[in-house]
Amino acid sequence: MNEYKHIKNQDNDLYEALIGEEKREEKGVELIPSENYVSQAVREANGSILTNKYAEGYPGRRYYGGQDFTDAVERLAIERACELFGAKYANVQPLGGAAANMAMYFALMEPGDTVLGMDLSHGGHLTHGHPTTWINKIFNFVRYKMKDVETGEIDYDELRKVAIENKPKIILAGFSAYSRELDYQKFVDIAKEVGAYTVADMAHIAGLIAGDVVKNPFDYGFDVITTTTHKTLRGPRGGMILTRESEEIAKKIDKAVFPGIQGGPHMHIIAAKAVAFGEALHPSFKDYAGQILKNAKAMEKVFKDADIRLLGGGTDNHLLLADVYGSLGITGEEAEVALDEVGITLNKNMIANDTRKALDPSGIRFGTPAMTTRGMKEAEATKLAELMIETMKNKDDADKKAEIKKVVEELCTKFPVPDSFV
Repeated sequence: MNEYKHIKNQDNDLYEALIGEEKREEKGVELIPSENYVSQAVREANGSILTNKYAEGYPGRRYYGGQDFTDAVERLAIERACELFGAKYANVQPLGGAAANMAMYFALMEPGDTVLGMDLSHGGHLTHGHPTTWINKIFNFVRYKMKDVETGEIDYDELRKVAIENKPKIILAGFSAYSRELDYQKFVDIAKEVGAYTVADMAHIAGLIAGDVVKNPFDYGFDVITTTTHKTLRGPRGGMILTRESEEIAKKIDKAVFPGIQGGPHMHIIAAKAVAFGEALHPSFKDYAGQILKNAKAMEKVFKDADIRLLGGGTDNHLLLADVYGSLGITGEEAEVALDEVGITLNKNMIANDTRKALDPSGIRFGTPAMTTRGMKEAEATKLAELMIETMKNKDDADKKAEIKKVVEELCTKFPVPDSFV
């Protein structure tokens, strides 16, 4: 546990909140697929002296003086990112995944141009053109869906048809609640047919790609990859844009990030990204990435054996999406609350063709990156899945939930959050 000694002396209210969060993370298990634990080294960089420094521009081309060490830090992050993902160019300045996607759109398109992306209800992300987002007012978004929600198969025939009809400037492969691998070659083939860029939003699976346990879109000819740097990549909260070959595209992306949509980069976060990328280059990271998949498969088996419907029929990656309302008669909101009460954190989530609303949907979304960081393996994944189902079936039984909470805390005591991964 961190001491936070200066905060304790100066701001006790904030200190209590920080200590409370540390205890929550230690005593409970994190199953939100987009969350993870970072190393102490990442946290040190995140809170480092670099938070003091403005560094508008890029290494060697800054608008302020005193950049000797900021340039070194950013170059290190760029070099490591390129090595991790087999890219020639990397922009490590985006403040998050949404900012990375926004910069990518402005780099590759003009207002009014069309993007073809995955429908949110079938696993896509808000930044892929959901009607509630401002980016949807600037560009035209059309969507593709799954052909079969029970297998997760994308309707590539419909995708091609929509692409031919709408002539998108970008065809976007990526998701936030989709549990299968995409057929990247089909995306590339369709994009070539209609003259579109191919972009992969790999925010959720970046760590799995870096760990070489799922396919890398660059290997199929994708033009650009956008990503967050947390989630499976186990770094600080931030974004990144990668280009494998095209210097022209890379220059457009740099201009779109700065001065296009951002000012001074957060150099302390870029330092933390550099640390995390270095950790991901360590041989042990491949073992970690592989264990994420094994743990997800173990949880899949428990849910299938309990006859709980899984969207996509299961998982090829780090996450699962379960129809708990249809299978257990409990809403996603009720499930999230009940599981929170026993120390298991996940998120409610809409499922494909959901008849319920976003704040009280039919599904839950959960995954294995954070529990795997703690060293848990298939046996623990199986036990947690069993505890989840038992909790949902007994959501109104306070005594039963108290028993389960004790089991969860005992399990977490056996697998403390590590300080270091290398």
